[in-house]
Amino acid sequence: MFRYDVIIIGAGVAGLYAAMKIPKEKKVLIINKRETFKCNTFYAQGGVALARDKADIPVHIQDTLDAGDGLCDEEAVAVLSQFSREAIDDLVDNGFNFDVNEKGELLYTKEAAHSCERILHAGGDATGRYLHHFLLSQNPHAMLGNARVVDLLIKDGVCYGVTVLDHRESRNIYAKDVIIASGGVGSLYEYHTNAPCISADIQGLCVEKGIELDRMEMLQFHPTVFVNSDNAQKMLLTEALRGEGATIEDESGRRFLFDYDKRGELASRDIVSKSIYIHKKKTGMNVYLSFKNFDAEYFDKRFPNIATYLKSLGYDVPFTRVPISPAFHYAIGGIKSDLKGRVPGVKNLYVVGEVASTRVHGANRLASNSLLEGLVFGARAAADILSKTEENKFVPFDVSQNIMSLKEDKAKKNQLRRIMWENVSIIRTKSGLNDAFESINALLNENIGTLLKFRLLTAREIVKMALLRDKSIGVHTIQEEK
Repeated sequence: MFRYDVIIIGAGVAGLYAAMKIPKEKKVLIINKRETFKCNTFYAQGGVALARDKADIPVHIQDTLDAGDGLCDEEAVAVLSQFSREAIDDLVDNGFNFDVNEKGELLYTKEAAHSCERILHAGGDATGRYLHHFLLSQNPHAMLGNARVVDLLIKDGVCYGVTVLDHRESRNIYAKDVIIASGGVGSLYEYHTNAPCISADIQGLCVEKGIELDRMEMLQFHPTVFVNSDNAQKMLLTEALRGEGATIEDESGRRFLFDYDKRGELASRDIVSKSIYIHKKKTGMNVYLSFKNFDAEYFDKRFPNIATYLKSLGYDVPFTRVPISPAFHYAIGGIKSDLKGRVPGVKNLYVVGEVASTRVHGANRLASNSLLEGLVFGARAAADILSKTEENKFVPFDVSQNIMSLKEDKAKKNQLRRIMWENVSIIRTKSGLNDAFESINALLNENIGTLLKFRLLTAREIVKMALLRDKSIGVHTIQEEK
C-alpha cells in the first residue's frame, strides 16, 4: 500500500516550488511523465516578472490588468504582485543566482506591455532551465519518473489519491492531499513551443470527473517562434529579444506592426501574433525577426542558447534575420481554483501553475508572469496544506483497468492537432469552431484509448467555450464571416 502526505503531479516550477515549501519530514511524492527536464519550465527563456518594490506593485497590477483586457480577477492579480518580491527573495536567499551587473546588482529587463524594466533572468536566455535545475537541487522529496496519472481517486467530493500508469501497469497511490501541477495543452496543436509530453490529459480527466474547467478558450500564441524546423515543438524566440531591440519585418524589410498598434514590437503578444497572422495572409509575404540593432558580442552573451542554436543552423546572427511565425504557447485557462490553489467542490485537491485557472491572466497573460504565478500559487497551496489539522480517513479504491492506448490512436492524435491548429487557433470563425466540435465528437465516438479520450475531452471544452464567447477579447478573436 502506497500512502503519502502529499502527491504532486508534475515537476515544473509550480510543483517543485510547492514541494520546496513542504518540510522534508513530510512524506511527499512528485510524479512526472518523462524525464524531469521535459516540462514547460525548462523551456522558458525570458524570465520572471515581479513588482520591483512597493511602489511598483500598483503599476505591475495595472500592467497585468491592461494585458488581461478586462477579464482578470483583480484580487488574484493583487496576490500575484504583492507576493512576487517575497518569492524572488526566497529563491535568492536559498542560493538561486539571477543575472547581475558588474556591481552585483540584479539585472532587470523589459518585455512587451510592461511599463518598466521588471523582469529578472538567469543564464541570459535560459531562465527556466536554470530555475528548474535549482528547484530540483532543492527538492528533498521522492520522485516517480516515467509514470503518468490516469485517474483521480475521488469519492463523495473528497480526493484520496491517484492511479498511475507505471511501466504499463496501473496502481493506486494514496495521499492526504493531491496537487495537480501538470502544465498546459501544447500537444493539442500542430505547432507549439511546449514540452512534448504536455498533452492536456489531466484536464480531460477532470472533465470526466465533473471538475470544472474555466476559460479554456483563452489560449496564447507566441508571436516569435523559429519555424524552419520539422518538429511539432518549435523553438521560441523570447520576448526579451524584442524588449531589447529586435524588430519584426516582412520580406521587404518593412516593420509593419505599427500598422496595427502604435507600440509596434512592444504591443502585447496577442496583438503581435494576430498582426503577423493577418499581414501574412493579406500580403503572402514571410515574416522575419531582425537582430540588427544588437552588438554581436552582447547578443552572444545575453542570448547564448538562441545564438548557438541559430548559428548551428547557418544563421549568422545578429547580422542575419530569421523566419518566424506564431505558434501555440500558453494555456491561460485551466482547472478552476481559488487563490489558495484549492479545487472547488473537491476536498484535498489542489491545482497550481499553467494547468490552473486563478483568472490572474484574464484574456491575455502579461509576459513573464507565468513563472511568477507558479511560484506564488505553488507556495500558497503548500501553505494551505500545512495549515490543516484534521486527519483524513482512508478509503480504498479498485485499480482502473481501462485500456490506455491503441495502435490507431497516434494517427488520431495527429488529426486532432490539425483540427485545433486550423480551426481553434489565432483567429477563429463560428463555422470553423463548429466543424472542430463535430470532428472531435466523431473521434470520441470511435474506438479509442483512455489517454486519447482525455485529450479529446479537453479539446472539446476549448471549442465549447470558444463558441460561447461570441465577441473578440484578448487572445480570443472571432472573425465575422461573409
